[in-house]
Amino acid sequence: MGDPNSRKKQALNRLRAQLRKKKESLADQFDFKMYVAFVFKDKKKKSALFEVSEVIPVMTNNYEENILKGVRDSSYSLESSLELLQKDVVQLHAPRYQSMRRDVIGCTQEMDFILWPRNDIEKIVCLLFSRWKGSDEPFRPVQAKFEFHHGDYEKQFLHVLSRKDKTGIVVNNPNQSVFLFIDRQHLQTPKNKATIFKLCSICLYLPQEQLTHWTNLEENGLMFRTLYIVKLDHPGLFFLSFVSQNF
Repeated sequence: MGDPNSRKKQALNRLRAQLRKKKESLADQFDFKMYVAFVFKDKKKKSALFEVSEVIPVMTNNYEENILKGVRDSSYSLESSLELLQKDVVQLHAPRYQSMRRDVIGCTQEMDFILWPRNDIEKIVCLLFSRWKGSDEPFRPVQAKFEFHHGDYEKQFLHVLSRKDKTGIVVNNPNQSVFLFIDRQHLQTPKNKATIFKLCSICLYLPQEQLTHWTNLEENGLMFRTLYIVKLDHPGLFFLSFVSQNF
């Protein structure tokens, strides 16, 4: 049967070779818009909504290496990663954002949202819109669900607390559709030194076949029932603002 470690190494080598072959994807034919909502447990508190300044579709970059690193560190199984990566999938990388609040003035900045330690967040929700590249048509919502609940990423933060990684920390939701890139920082308090985890970027994982699966807003009441979508002067550009306190 062979040594298990040897088989795992061979599988990882095959996976790397497969990833190197993927230079271009169907996603290159689309323009994307993405919004990130931090939904709070307190339903009286409005969700924090951010617009991603640029969505970058990629097939081969350090993201796969981070997945392989997670496999080696036993953060998630080789089998689940192989199953996901062997599908024809695309990564949608969101490194920068800006607040959708009208009273917040400033340019797009690097993400630095503190995720832990805090218990007021229920989940992170990403809303993805797309259209064919060069089209004047409005962006349409992609028929896919991207959610990451607090309990799921907190378990992984507790797991990496014992490690010394300061950067390159990646956590993912159970169905591996949302990956959060995390920076670990230390905050000195009067009594001790506290560890905090900050969100530095987000990457969505989407099967390419779903790139052309759009949904009408009327059909997707669960996701968009609390969003009011207004078309701006720029063709195809949407502004989202909350009209309800519940997401």
